[in-house]
Amino acid sequence: MSHEHVHHKETFITKYIFSVDHKMIAKQYLISGLLMGIVGVVMSLFFRMQIAWPEESFEIFKIFLGDNFAPDGVMRNDIYLALVTIHGTIMVFFVLTAGLSGTFSNLLIPLQIGARDMASGFMNMLSYWMFFVSCIIMLSSLFIESGPASAGWTIYPPLSALPQAIPGSGLGMTLWLISMAIFIASSLMGSLNYVVTVINLRTKGMTMTRLPLTVWAFFLTAIIGIVSFPVLFSAALLLIFDRSFGTSFFLSDIFIQGEVLHYQGGSPVLFEHLFWFLGHPEVYIVILPAMGLVSEIIATNSRKPIFGYRAMITSIIAIAFLSTIVWGHHMFVSGMNPFLGSVFTFTTLLIAIPSAVKAFNWITTLWKGNLQMNPAMLFSIGFVSTFITGGLTGIILGDSTLDINVHDTYFVIAHFHLVMGISALYGFFAGVYHWFPKMFGKMMNKNLGYVHFWTTAVCAYGVFFPMHFIGMAGLPRRYYTNSAFPLFDELADVNILITVFAIVGAAFQIAFFWNFFYSIFFGKKAPQNPWKSTTLEWTTPVEHIHGNWPGEIPEVHRWPYDYSKPGHDEDFVMQNVPMKEGEEELHH
Repeated sequence: MSHEHVHHKETFITKYIFSVDHKMIAKQYLISGLLMGIVGVVMSLFFRMQIAWPEESFEIFKIFLGDNFAPDGVMRNDIYLALVTIHGTIMVFFVLTAGLSGTFSNLLIPLQIGARDMASGFMNMLSYWMFFVSCIIMLSSLFIESGPASAGWTIYPPLSALPQAIPGSGLGMTLWLISMAIFIASSLMGSLNYVVTVINLRTKGMTMTRLPLTVWAFFLTAIIGIVSFPVLFSAALLLIFDRSFGTSFFLSDIFIQGEVLHYQGGSPVLFEHLFWFLGHPEVYIVILPAMGLVSEIIATNSRKPIFGYRAMITSIIAIAFLSTIVWGHHMFVSGMNPFLGSVFTFTTLLIAIPSAVKAFNWITTLWKGNLQMNPAMLFSIGFVSTFITGGLTGIILGDSTLDINVHDTYFVIAHFHLVMGISALYGFFAGVYHWFPKMFGKMMNKNLGYVHFWTTAVCAYGVFFPMHFIGMAGLPRRYYTNSAFPLFDELADVNILITVFAIVGAAFQIAFFWNFFYSIFFGKKAPQNPWKSTTLEWTTPVEHIHGNWPGEIPEVHRWPYDYSKPGHDEDFVMQNVPMKEGEEELHH
């Protein structure tokens, strides 16, 4: 197996475009995710400017949105909704799901379990190209005359099911559904590949209890994806039927401008159930890979074994299971039977236990460690911070009696952006800083990394912390302007403050992009094991070869967290180093 990959000469197209090498596919996912991230963030700045300075004229709106969507530089109200919708869709699916799972599952699973490549290289390539096509279709919906989908990223019917409901219910909505159907197919192919690779291709000695926590996280993320993504696929398919073929799965007794439509018997609440059966596990599909990356980085940079390795695995499994039985907490105000609401409250609050186990274990790993404060470590500690602060508000939203008061206000936005958006992004950035030398053979600039972290950390809290308070004051989300409600006049200044933080925070992401792309071409050459880490990926040569290891695949003799182990000269022992006589394998 090792030699057949190495000898044939690759052309530009087979190496960089239609590559079947997992390392190249990881880079393709990473750079696509970053580019989609730019689009998502720019959209959020546009609608933040609109909400801070309602109905003002902005030159930048004229340039980017054009006369159709922003006549005289004033944003149209339906385009505000469209921007909110596409921003949510891009960030949740195309940036966080693909940027974390697509990039790091592809990069790390074969390298950390000691495999030459994924189980199916061709299927891996296909999953990336389907992802790429779905990105293009989603972006193309921004350029059609009636505008992109504007029913919110949750696309509830009837807005999404009736093409004549609003301008954003037309062709833009159809493109959204097609794009998502292709994206789901791509995710499923990726997930199946990851699961089969972890189960079948581990090297000699790599038992399941010697897997790094990163691989455990990717493995369970893929399983959640396989269980829940098909449900969204069915919802999207039935919605396409309702829109185009006259069925009424999600529609019943509807009037538009006095005209009685022929739909009867369907239920929009059925769509909510189908959507959130994916929508909530999706939160964990996004956050679990980040948890895995952070566990690995904190252990490496604390120079200590991860605290409670088996408890960490158990908590990942518990989170994966519980994430599929809590979806109803998004629907407490949908007329749900109060008894059913209390069941969902119970399962939702239960998920706080494994989450708390993880948070305690990270803090205990940091405790009295020999901390190496590089950018990856800072982002990992930032992740623990935002995960805890964002998670605490989840307890309020998960309780059916408390949630009703703040449902659909900015409080919800503050909660899920901190716990899912910002935490997942911190995990993503930590992963990029840590594994950049493995991906590109170069080092990123540390000082720019520090600038990037501190500005991002201050601005992220600056944006989302005040939202808790305006949410508790009752400010509803997705409103184009609140100027019609004198009740909210006092909150206008807070919205301006949030927007200023958002603009500054977004501007400082340029430091990251500059650092990233400059380092790829002109960075300092990376040593083989820059962070003195113990896992198998650092045993491969810096120059990439298809097949990962030039000779034999290393055999594994120990768990992945032998840091500062007594009886050894260095403060880390690689997984492929045989055990000494009388040495015990740690596994707490």
